[in-house]
Amino acid sequence: MVEYVIRRTLQALVTLFLVTVLTFVLIHLAPGGPTQVMIAPGISPEAFEIQKRNLGLEDPIHIQYFRWVGKLLQGDLGTTFKNNIPVGDILWPTIGNTLILMIAAWLVTLVIALPWGIYNSTKLYGLSDQTASFISYLGFAMPTFWFGIILQQIFAMKLRWLPLSDMWTYGREGQIGDLIMHMIMPVMVLSLGFLAAYVKYSRASMLEVLDQDYIRTARAKGVKERRVIFRHALRNAMIPIVTIMGLDLPMLVSGAALTEKVFNWPGMGRLFVDMANAREYQVLMAIVIVTSVFVILGNLLADIFYAIVDPRVQLGRKGGEAR
Repeated sequence: MVEYVIRRTLQALVTLFLVTVLTFVLIHLAPGGPTQVMIAPGISPEAFEIQKRNLGLEDPIHIQYFRWVGKLLQGDLGTTFKNNIPVGDILWPTIGNTLILMIAAWLVTLVIALPWGIYNSTKLYGLSDQTASFISYLGFAMPTFWFGIILQQIFAMKLRWLPLSDMWTYGREGQIGDLIMHMIMPVMVLSLGFLAAYVKYSRASMLEVLDQDYIRTARAKGVKERRVIFRHALRNAMIPIVTIMGLDLPMLVSGAALTEKVFNWPGMGRLFVDMANAREYQVLMAIVIVTSVFVILGNLLADIFYAIVDPRVQLGRKGGEAR
């Protein structure tokens, strides 16, 4: 197990290195590049060259890359080109705001989707199963920004039950009740997308397990159906679901850009859209790197959870691979 974790960790570090290289190169190959941000109406060529030199943009790209990575390893995400504001001061508060929203949506989804999918696997093509299928198709097909706008029209503008947008009401910052009211609509939008996937995953996974020989044997021995479902089938059915949950972990940090934009939620997804429009490349690179770290961490945790949950997984002594 230790060898397996070490091997996966080394693979993760190599992947992260490649992500930093691609991110840096692609940003600098973008039309105009970082220097385009500094061009203001009426700026003299001399002032422009001085600014480039001060920012180190005249150095070869590989020198700029190693300088940027060196600062990353020290926890320095750089500064914005336009206002010279530390990127960390802009980015870190938005991660916390995104986590509040995404964890709430994720928990709501798990509480609803997993029991619902498991129940539907035992009541195939019944009313509950057909309703779940309709909601799943709706969740996959409906654009999140459109669903958010519809909710705003109904609950905020017509019924006036919920606040239209933002994270707090002005003057009520820090009040939990006010925060919850602002969370309801964006959590509904995000949960619909998660729900569409998790109901399908849990149902399909349970159906595959329930068709196994050892389940038929347990039933033939007279084991109660409830015990068959929750004692024998559920553990193995959870294996692919745990994997999907690990892969979805980055969503808790990266957030949903369109949803945050529609509801003016001050999270990292909205920040990415705003910084892309402003062409603040330092912030964009920082967001990509932070998100990549959580993507890689999610994959690593999914592999480890898979080995823990699945009693059939054996770790090879030489390659450290699960088989």
